[in-house]
Amino acid sequence: MTIPQSLHRAAANAVEATAILQDPAALRSTSKPQLRRYEVSCLLPGGGISETRHIAPALPLFEDAFCAFTRGSLVETAQGPIAVEDLLPGDEIATRDGCSQPLVWIGRTSVLPGRSGARSRTLTSFMADSLGLQKPSASLVAGPAARLLRTPPHMQGAGDGRLLTLASEFQDGMSIFETAPPAPVDLYHLCLPRHAVITVGGLAFETYHPGPDALKLASYAIKTLFLNLFAHTDSIQGFGPLAHPRADSVSRPGASIL
Repeated sequence: MTIPQSLHRAAANAVEATAILQDPAALRSTSKPQLRRYEVSCLLPGGGISETRHIAPALPLFEDAFCAFTRGSLVETAQGPIAVEDLLPGDEIATRDGCSQPLVWIGRTSVLPGRSGARSRTLTSFMADSLGLQKPSASLVAGPAARLLRTPPHMQGAGDGRLLTLASEFQDGMSIFETAPPAPVDLYHLCLPRHAVITVGGLAFETYHPGPDALKLASYAIKTLFLNLFAHTDSIQGFGPLAHPRADSVSRPGASIL
């Protein structure tokens, strides 16, 4: 797909993005955020597949849509486990509620974990059985945007029921730990018609959802760049409601969860 010049210029000028889209460190810096190439595969209304490449800022709003699962992660589908890099739009993804949904969007990008000035761009490595028997079933590396339907001990009592919690919150320095390979890593995220929890490597992870307030303070240029990534919706409302509350949106007395 040819990227319109107006969108390319908007990406290049995204240093003016609002605080909700930037790191505190980035807000204190006068340097422009780097641009990144994002690759997208979408399911078209007629059943075809669209593959596009986009240039957009390397800001959390954009990166989080692509940085959940590493190459080789096994996703449970109606046909059995399939490596995330081998999935295609239209594949039926098994959800934790016992149903399945068609995969409508796959995002991929390449990230150098732990790069200078990054916002927690490290990966989280789970050893086999680190969260219980077959959880995960084998060693698994999760991206910085991956969230599990599980509440770590230090967040117990933060909300009713289980929360969608960033994988990094489970790091204990022993069986679950931070890792930052010296070479670029391919990262993926998946979007279904409705936000859901799926099984990846034996663990319960959420599918992609930007969050209901993701674009609340974004400029028109940023909104346009972001929504241009998703052929199946033209508004934030198109992602529907969250399937479960997120730990970073639940507050507790005297503290911020994340």
